[in-house]
Amino acid sequence: MGRVVQPELLDGLPHDDPETIRSRRDLRMINGLMGNFHWMRKRVPGRRETRVVELGAGDGALLNMLCREGRQLVGVDRAPRPERLAEEIEWVQGDVREVLGKVLRAGDTVIANLLPHQFEDRELGEMGRALQRCEEIRACEPLRSRRALAQGTILWPLLNRVTRYDMRVSVRAGFRRGELPDLLGLDGEWQLEERCTLRGAYRLSARRRRR
Repeated sequence: MGRVVQPELLDGLPHDDPETIRSRRDLRMINGLMGNFHWMRKRVPGRRETRVVELGAGDGALLNMLCREGRQLVGVDRAPRPERLAEEIEWVQGDVREVLGKVLRAGDTVIANLLPHQFEDRELGEMGRALQRCEEIRACEPLRSRRALAQGTILWPLLNRVTRYDMRVSVRAGFRRGELPDLLGLDGEWQLEERCTLRGAYRLSARRRRR
């Protein structure tokens, strides 16, 4: 099954639309079932001097969870700053593809949860060039597989129409082992760890090798 990138319904809705609010609630449940936030929390550096930038931060739920541990945090998203976002978290409103190069600093840790699959291969290459100034990258993405598609249908009774549609689109645009590092241009200067889970998640940890 080849990778196919299509627009997701959620991206075309206003941030305060009732279907958007419901879909984001669905996504929090899905992240919980997939264990994405738990995995991210364990692997994001705990050093207070480390600046952590989340791409596609959405409603800020992951950032709020990480904020409890005293990190320097920055959220980037097209939506305006969430009302419930902790005051100490910096927020940059804008399309990741347009603002990434301006936001990142040398030594940053970049995290992305259910975002890179929305980009075409060429766009991921451009993103990868901006990420070269970072120290670490963590990504949780859909695993592209027929099994993941089948697993998603089990949740349909609990999801609204936007999430049901976007779930299928996301899985078809997801990744298999080796694909995302290659598209981002993470070469031998990076120490890579990839994992695919039975819950339909693909996970990437990348750390720049010490010179």
